[in-house]
Amino acid sequence: MTMNIPELPFPLLPFGPDGDWSYADGVLTGRAGARQDRFVPPGGDALDSATDAPRLLAAVPDGDFQLSARVQVGFLAAFDAGVLYLHAGEREWAKLCLELSPQTPTICTVVTRGHSDDANSFVVDGDTFWLRLSRTGGAFAFHASADGETWTFVRVFTLGTPQERASALAGFLVQSPTGEGCGAVFDRIGFRAEGLKDLRDGS
Repeated sequence: MTMNIPELPFPLLPFGPDGDWSYADGVLTGRAGARQDRFVPPGGDALDSATDAPRLLAAVPDGDFQLSARVQVGFLAAFDAGVLYLHAGEREWAKLCLELSPQTPTICTVVTRGHSDDANSFVVDGDTFWLRLSRTGGAFAFHASADGETWTFVRVFTLGTPQERASALAGFLVQSPTGEGCGAVFDRIGFRAEGLKDLRDGS
């Protein structure tokens, strides 16, 4: 079922398991079930089916953009997370996570090109943080922020072919790889149809 929210200029569609997605008064909520994730182990067979998690995604407009949200996660088990997610192909996707990793809230990233990598960036206080996904030219960037004003550079990368990058999907994901389920709240959602002039100046 298509979901339209006023903060975004495009409709969102659910992918993967049922995420019980809902929206009201500027707040988007979703929930992952037990042991739901989106990950292809680096040492495994890339032809194996990837694990899956609830996603709510949209085809973003052509050109540069910034998608941001404040994320709050109901942490219960290791690697529970609320995520901004980018999808360029069946084995070409990326995640920017506020994750319990494994006992401390942490900003983490995963970029999958056949197999997934997995990298922790920095520890945060509490269960709430801002995340931002951007496209600037042929590259994508991840940033995170404690206040939604000053942004810390996390990662820059490319993904997929030029055609896949141009038709990428972006949006939200919730995961609970080791637990019995996890809920996440996304608010202060924002979209800007422009890229970043400087990835590392805090803007």
